[in-house]
Amino acid sequence: MQAINTEWTTTEEEVAKKAFDIAYKREISALIDSVRYRAGSLAEIEDMWRLHDFLSVKRHEVDGRYDYRLPTLVFVFAGLVKDGWLSLNELEGLNADKIAKIAALTCM
Repeated sequence: MQAINTEWTTTEEEVAKKAFDIAYKREISALIDSVRYRAGSLAEIEDMWRLHDFLSVKRHEVDGRYDYRLPTLVFVFAGLVKDGWLSLNELEGLNADKIAKIAALTCM
């Protein structure tokens, strides 16, 4: 099996940044909707603490998932595709080897 090209062209970096931003905006939008729903159903103090805990977990997840460092982007994109925040089509413009690796990692 051939090694993946770890070099990123200017075009690939532009495609990657756009895809990264799209996925981030989607996930944050969904998170905001979820928080609005949960906040709307607060009835007692325990509900508020559960919302706090939920937000703490989500912050940790989002901060860990959205790591824009070129050496790790193939893995980041694989996770985003696997979790439904991004599609392989939105990565069009990346090197075919990178897209193949991302697709393979989503099946694991």
